[in-house]
Amino acid sequence: MAVKSIQFNQHTLDISYEIINPDAKVDLIILHGWGSNKGLMKKAFSPFMDGFRHIYIDLPGFGNSTCNLALYTKDYARIVELLMIHLNASKDIVLGHSFGGKVALLLEPKVLVLVASAGIYMPKSLKIRAKIALFKILKTFGLAKFREFFVAQDAKKLSEPMYQTFKNVVDEDLSDEFSNYSGKALLCWGRDDTATPLGSAVKIEKLIKDSKLMVYAGDHYFFLNHAKDVSENIEKTFLKTLEHK
Repeated sequence: MAVKSIQFNQHTLDISYEIINPDAKVDLIILHGWGSNKGLMKKAFSPFMDGFRHIYIDLPGFGNSTCNLALYTKDYARIVELLMIHLNASKDIVLGHSFGGKVALLLEPKVLVLVASAGIYMPKSLKIRAKIALFKILKTFGLAKFREFFVAQDAKKLSEPMYQTFKNVVDEDLSDEFSNYSGKALLCWGRDDTATPLGSAVKIEKLIKDSKLMVYAGDHYFFLNHAKDVSENIEKTFLKTLEHK
């Protein structure tokens, strides 16, 4: 594991990363989801795809990477780009799980691998909308200290910068960005995913012109049980980009 200090918006962020197969010629950037870290992604994918240089990154505010300012997804993408410059890495393939999928999309790689990616806005349930409305009322009466009873599970125990970041990114709709993506995309999804439902994958497949959807048994973390098959499909997808050169 290594750490690189990145200067961004007059702040210093320490970004933790790890490289597997350092002598390989094709770069594979792997980004985790919200609340996760590079260790989970490494556990899944490091045994496979030995023809690629794997670069596992802890996104700012997660794992061993720091974050002392509120960010948007586009900021995460820029910070990853700054790290890639330091590593002399190319945007050959970028894989992103969940929130990491949004970051991967904004990096505009040659091959985009979306693993149960976020980025399609899903309307909140009536129960969630009621909780938000009640919290806003309490806040006007100076009772914001009850925040922990109202925020999403993913947002609990976050630092203030990360809580603001969560609010910035949680409801983003990147439909236009999916539609404008011009590379080759592989979409891998769990059939029983409730965090980023299969319906959002179907929408993304329609938005990205050159895309293929693979559906697996499992939930939001299906890839932990299907990493070998996902990896083989990534290799096949990348080989197809070489055929057109």
